Amino acid sequence: MDIYEKMHGGALYLSDDKDLLKEQAAYLEKLYDYNSTRPSESERRAELLKDMFAEIGEGCYIEPPFHANWGGKNVHFGNYVYANFSLTLVDDTHIYVGDNTMFGPNVTVATAGHPILPELREKAYQYNFPIHIGKNCWIGAGAIILPGVTIGDNTVIGAGSVVTKDIPANVVAVGNPCRVLRPIGDYDREYYFKNKRIEDTEI
Repeated sequence: MDIYEKMHGGALYLSDDKDLLKEQAAYLEKLYDYNSTRPSESERRAELLKDMFAEIGEGCYIEPPFHANWGGKNVHFGNYVYANFSLTLVDDTHIYVGDNTMFGPNVTVATAGHPILPELREKAYQYNFPIHIGKNCWIGAGAIILPGVTIGDNTVIGAGSVVTKDIPANVVAVGNPCRVLRPIGDYDREYYFKNKRIEDTEI
């Protein structure tokens, strides 16, 4: 099993492989360029994201600063994905995000982990498991999504949540560890925030 098979297959591996570090450094240079763009350079930002990401759809926008272990090399965004300030993608393996999903500020999506056993951590072993986030999700500010998690379509993850296990579609989920609070339903078709009603013209 070569280093890439280990990276993307959930095996323990050492990330200090010389060829691996050389490739990673090239992507981090692109990330540096992205974070150095001016607010007026929206076209350049879009071009850079196409060069940085494994896949990126139409109309995606990431507000700098943006952080990623591999500069987006293993990230797959659908169309019209939006991320507010300080999105962190630990993209040592693949991260998939569906159309129209939104990230609040300071969200972390981490595919990588380290063994509990101290002797293995001392040698700097790590493992990676992919993350899947569905279409039309809203990931609230400061949420943390951990390796191997899948989040279903339309789901809202509350601010500050730590998502350690899969979350189904069409629910509101909150907390540490993150748990389903309730399904999205009739109440949400009538109110958008507390007692604030949705006008017919807004749907």
